[in-house]
Amino acid sequence: MRIIGGKYKGRFIDPIAGLKARPTTDFAKESLFNILNNRIDFETASVLDLFSGTGSISFEFASRGAETIHSVERDARNVTGIRKGTEKLGIENIRVIHIDVKAYLRTCNYKYDIVFADPPYDLDWLKDLPDLIIESAIMKTEGFFILEHPKRLNFSSHPGFFEHRNYGNVNFSFFRG
Repeated sequence: MRIIGGKYKGRFIDPIAGLKARPTTDFAKESLFNILNNRIDFETASVLDLFSGTGSISFEFASRGAETIHSVERDARNVTGIRKGTEKLGIENIRVIHIDVKAYLRTCNYKYDIVFADPPYDLDWLKDLPDLIIESAIMKTEGFFILEHPKRLNFSSHPGFFEHRNYGNVNFSFFRG
């Protein structure tokens, strides 16, 4: 897994053997971060990366200088992999949280500028994520939520929806609280 931009651009992080996650493609990551470059100040951003998997998105935010990054992942092997990656690169602003996403949303009292979620595409409650995020009140007033999802889902009628981007099989929908 390669970091595509920022301070650690070009560096590789080796995912844990037997990884069951589906990492976001380099093309989709690059496109997403090109969009974000025009919308946020990375150096003051607080980021929540839900369903972190390999930590790919967290590493991209860290590479661009995000102030705070919380990576939520329930799979212990993935948690170990993210922690090894942060140690390898000397990243100190990623906090890996080993917990189920729903449990985290129920207990979190931190406010984020950006919430990103890349759930398994076959997750039973994937279509409910925008409501769960908005109702949890974890986004700052000007914050937003980015959901990576399969093409079969369309969120354009959701009241918080404001944008959709498609990059091959990767779809991003953007929401405000």
